Amino acid sequence: MKKQKIILKHCPHFYKILDFEIYEDDAISSKLISLYKEYIFSIDPANESELAKVEKIDLIISKYIEDYLFRKEIQNKCVNIEIDDTEDITKGLIDGILNLYEAYENGYTRNIYFARWI
Repeated sequence: MKKQKIILKHCPHFYKILDFEIYEDDAISSKLISLYKEYIFSIDPANESELAKVEKIDLIISKYIEDYLFRKEIQNKCVNIEIDDTEDITKGLIDGILNLYEAYENGYTRNIYFARWI
């Protein structure tokens, strides 16, 4: 029980993520949220690097829920994540999502978007 409390302390967006209403035909969002839940409760809370990764993935999934453009980008590129046969599937997908987020942030900060008011 104490393990879950420590992990949830590092995941401020946990309940917002769980309360996200998923469309019926949106299989990727459903899988991504279940992957998030599975991953955060599978780590060792005594390991600081894993806790830092959990905080980052919590931020990413929260951004996924809030930002439509980011959601579409992740949904398009998520299916192309490659995982080695030797690594754990969950950790491989999480690492792939972290890499997608870094690539998105690098590309997004270089592009300037102008809103057009009519």
